[in-house]
Amino acid sequence: MIKGLAITPPVIGRISIGKVVERNGKRLPEKDDCFTLTTQVQTKDGWLLHPLHQKLLEASATEKLRAIPVTLLFNASDLNLRAEYSLFDKTTGRPLCVGNGETAKGVTSEGMKEYACPSPGGCEMGKKGGCKPYGRLNVQVEGQEDELGCFIFRTTGFNSIRTLTARLEFFEAVSGGATRYLPLQLKLRGKSTTQSHRAPVYYVDLCLRDGMTLKEAVVQAGITAAQHNDSGVDIRALEAAARSALANGAFEDSEDETPDIVEEFFSAIGHDSVDDGSPTSTTTGLAAKLAEKAEHTSTNIPNN
Repeated sequence: MIKGLAITPPVIGRISIGKVVERNGKRLPEKDDCFTLTTQVQTKDGWLLHPLHQKLLEASATEKLRAIPVTLLFNASDLNLRAEYSLFDKTTGRPLCVGNGETAKGVTSEGMKEYACPSPGGCEMGKKGGCKPYGRLNVQVEGQEDELGCFIFRTTGFNSIRTLTARLEFFEAVSGGATRYLPLQLKLRGKSTTQSHRAPVYYVDLCLRDGMTLKEAVVQAGITAAQHNDSGVDIRALEAAARSALANGAFEDSEDETPDIVEEFFSAIGHDSVDDGSPTSTTTGLAAKLAEKAEHTSTNIPNN
């Protein structure tokens, strides 16, 4: 295994509740009130829709996709959702520092160092650089063919991160550690706050599928877990391998991903996003430069 490179769960698609649009020659993040499932291929017109998007939309019999039937790849909550405070370089877009509110690791003049993390509100560097919470949720969407692949949902919203964290911890507890086998769904919820000027903002929740009680779901999960165990599927070994792979690098996101991440979630450096999980509403010179680089890259994808 290459040292210094975080090995993440294999991603076969993206889940978002926002998009980047072009206005007056500029690429700007835009909020949305529904889910979009895309592939990992981006053209000048945006991310290409994943075939599952239309299938789920037709199955829901609605105009907008606001619920996605999912299961989890792992039983361990911290493997399904990795959330941390993140700070990106204003010039290059590369990650500089990640922390959990107690400890952090980042790039210094002396190389990679670990130090105390006072959280963005108590960190001068974080205040100036626009440090904010950043979460990545991996789920398997019903209908996908790859049994070890997953879709990734990225968010910098407090409500999404807090809600998803709570749900995962609760489901892991009540299922006796069999979260992976619960029939779940991602659901888009709305709320209004003083900060949003009473306009609706959206965040992502993880809950049981419609018509399923907690008792029924836990019983079903226990039966499925026993069947997998009897067949020789070793989920504990899978989780150990995933944990070791993620710990192999200092930062989870690769250099080819950071331009798109900065453009979509960290474009308003130094400003908090009012919405939850969807992109920020303004952009900076950095985001524009990274977007131009990303567009140039996406239009020159070699055929494999």
